[in-house]
Amino acid sequence: MSDTDYITLTGLRASAFHGVLEHERRTGQVFIIDVTVWLDLEAAAASDDLDLTVHYGELAEEVVESVEGEPVDLIETVAERVARVALQHAPVTRVLVTVHKPSAPIAVPFSDVSVTIERTR
Repeated sequence: MSDTDYITLTGLRASAFHGVLEHERRTGQVFIIDVTVWLDLEAAAASDDLDLTVHYGELAEEVVESVEGEPVDLIETVAERVARVALQHAPVTRVLVTVHKPSAPIAVPFSDVSVTIERTR
């Protein structure tokens, strides 16, 4: 079994209402999500069988749906939610999630703020 195979989704966009401040909950903003899932891809590659891997299109939709779900205060909570979604896929053994909040209410000029978590099964 390989622990070096992975699939990465970069720059998934979701519109949601997460944040501590009232205006974040009222007007919402775009969150950008990067997800890497580790799984053994050898059998899928050898057999060319989608059932032996993760359908990344479906995973992308599930990630966006989870981010656009019930509002929470922290992007840390959003990242945890995304990790749980990814780990529900049977072949996934490890996940790395980064949640970017490029429009965060920060008083100084900045390009991005993000939270990254890693979880394993």
